[in-house]
Amino acid sequence: MIHNEQMTLVLEALPDPAFILSKSGKYIAVFGGKDSRYYHDGSNLVGLTLDEVLTPNKANWFLSIIERALSSKKLQVEEYELSNKDVKGLPDEGPAQPIWFEGRIQALDFLVDDEEVVLWVASNISQRHEFEIQLRELSDTDQLTGLFNRRRLERDLTFQYDSLQRYGIPTAILMLDLDHLKLINDKLGHQVGDETIVAVAKTCRIHFRKTDSAYRYGGDEFVISLPGTNQDQSMAFAEHLRLAFNDELQKLARDGLFATVSIGVATIEPQDDSYEDTLKRADIALYQAKHAGKNRVAIAQS
Repeated sequence: MIHNEQMTLVLEALPDPAFILSKSGKYIAVFGGKDSRYYHDGSNLVGLTLDEVLTPNKANWFLSIIERALSSKKLQVEEYELSNKDVKGLPDEGPAQPIWFEGRIQALDFLVDDEEVVLWVASNISQRHEFEIQLRELSDTDQLTGLFNRRRLERDLTFQYDSLQRYGIPTAILMLDLDHLKLINDKLGHQVGDETIVAVAKTCRIHFRKTDSAYRYGGDEFVISLPGTNQDQSMAFAEHLRLAFNDELQKLARDGLFATVSIGVATIEPQDDSYEDTLKRADIALYQAKHAGKNRVAIAQS
């Protein structure tokens, strides 16, 4: 038979921290989680409440999960982040970077000081979370340029189309095509062609606002989304961007040969059935820019 002293040692040896929390958010007991590489020492939490330890938003979130576990009597599994900004008076020792946890919360069949209580076991999943982020980024990112790919484009433009329909927030779409890239590949080699494509991506990053996004749509075709931008603003930005492309691409000139960029501009309209209608108009405008002599901006007709 295991004695109380031995059970205490077992609980203290748990690799992950385990908390007994009351319905009102009081820390009744803390066990395990002593490795400072992964966890802060929680022994000083006993007797405190969530409101005393955490910022209001985070404390209220914890209380809502406790309430759900007590009401359902079922195991609750939640992923959440905790960082220094979430915790009041956090000691200096322990990890400084935000930590991601998987919490497993189960109602217990006894009361403490006439209050219902739960067992909250917190497992550090920061490495797994970072790996999942990297996988998502890889699935959404073009390997050559580091820009988003068509998969991400479809998701983002669907959201922006919905934003116009529901809230009237405009979005402009630019469709870009590199002029003379085939000639560059044939005469100077595909490595120079790739350098040209990468230079376009670099220029986008330099001149974008935080809300703007670029996507590699095809071999030498790109799409740019400009949320919160109307037609006049998008035309001015497209011309600014075209000149910036020229400056950057001329640096790659060899034997007087370098690429330029043609741009078609369209805005998402209320009568569009989907973002695909907008893309089609931007593509038509791009064709008009190419047909008119290349290295220019054309606006789509509504």
